[in-house]
Amino acid sequence: MNQDCRQALQTLYRVQPVAEILSRKAKAVLVFPNMLKAGLVFGGSYGEGALMKGSTVVDYYNSVSGSWGLQIGAQTYAYAVFLMSDNAVKYLEESKGWELGVGPTVVLVDEGIAKNLSTTSLKDDAYAFIFSQQGLMAGITIEGTKISLIER
Repeated sequence: MNQDCRQALQTLYRVQPVAEILSRKAKAVLVFPNMLKAGLVFGGSYGEGALMKGSTVVDYYNSVSGSWGLQIGAQTYAYAVFLMSDNAVKYLEESKGWELGVGPTVVLVDEGIAKNLSTTSLKDDAYAFIFSQQGLMAGITIEGTKISLIER
């Protein structure tokens, strides 16, 4: 798992260099290297990842979401959430599960945002990147995703 998380981040940094710049300012990074989303009207996604502070893995988390609507297919993807404030890290560590969209502000970074993002424009609690998408389903979002600590 640790090696998968580190490799996923290296992949992200190659595809989105601004992510590597964010990593230098981030207090911690949540990395989910192997998410699976599948659906036939009702769908869901699941994956496991790690919370990293610097290059050290400090805890393991799972990521779960459900959805409904016009959907069919399956795909894999990865995502990383850069926690930019001590409050965001504290919220994650103290919550019994962080539902993205509730609590610290998370900005989903797309091509447009990435072009205009710099270390001087950072003002939100967290920035998320979805990458390494493969499969036949479109429209990945992390809104409503619940991230919970895995007790090991």
